[in-house]
Amino acid sequence: MGTEPPLRQGNLLPARALVTAWGLLVLLAVLAWVLTVGQARDMGVEPGTMGMAIPLFLLLWLTMMAAMMLPSVAPVAITWARGIARRSTGVVRAGRTAAFVGGYLVVWTAFGLLAYGALAATGDLVHDHPGAGRWIGCAAFALAGLQQLGPLKNVCLRHCRSPMAQLMRYAQFRHAARDFRVGAHHGLYCVGCCWGLMVVLIPLGVMNIAAMAGIAAVIFVEKLWRLGPVFSTVVGLVFLVFAGLAPFQDWLLPGLQPAGEPMHMDMR
Repeated sequence: MGTEPPLRQGNLLPARALVTAWGLLVLLAVLAWVLTVGQARDMGVEPGTMGMAIPLFLLLWLTMMAAMMLPSVAPVAITWARGIARRSTGVVRAGRTAAFVGGYLVVWTAFGLLAYGALAATGDLVHDHPGAGRWIGCAAFALAGLQQLGPLKNVCLRHCRSPMAQLMRYAQFRHAARDFRVGAHHGLYCVGCCWGLMVVLIPLGVMNIAAMAGIAAVIFVEKLWRLGPVFSTVVGLVFLVFAGLAPFQDWLLPGLQPAGEPMHMDMR
């Protein structure tokens, strides 16, 4: 099948439709935050997976990703959804939109499986060797900092910051499962851009609401502010400083403190 004509921002994003779409995404993000905060209150901040089985963890993980990622992916998602609405109606439109969202969520679900494995491994290690948490935290912050400063981050961030360039490329995809491929393709770039930020949830706590809110703000600023790449570099340097402090400052490691062990500041 042939390709559709290139997307043009002018005929895809009328002001009224843009306001409606942004309003819907904000509403969904707020709902996801409400659910996440409610769940976090019941669970607290502990090492590892906190006893969750994989299905429950993935459900919670996707809710967290919706809360943290929806505002920053809005430009691409809204523009592509408007393109779908222009070229289809009814059941076909709903199916195409679901395919786009499904492709995006499949990628983050796959990353969630990796996150579950990492949390399970670090949780077991901290349980058996409590002192190891400091070095796990050091490694996590260092890895996140290096990812923020690395070339892959820049490539993925450029992709995420230029939605129209992306969508013009996506318009050339073949039609078979195209919307699913578009969602998955964009999801891969989002993971490539943000995986380092997710790694810091190991030392900070996967259910640490303050940490999640801070990371969501970093993602939003990186992708949508004109100085986002500079800001990304600053965040990477901060993470490297945290890596140096982590072995000596337990307040940086709430997610690696064994249950029932109080946090303290070690100035040695």
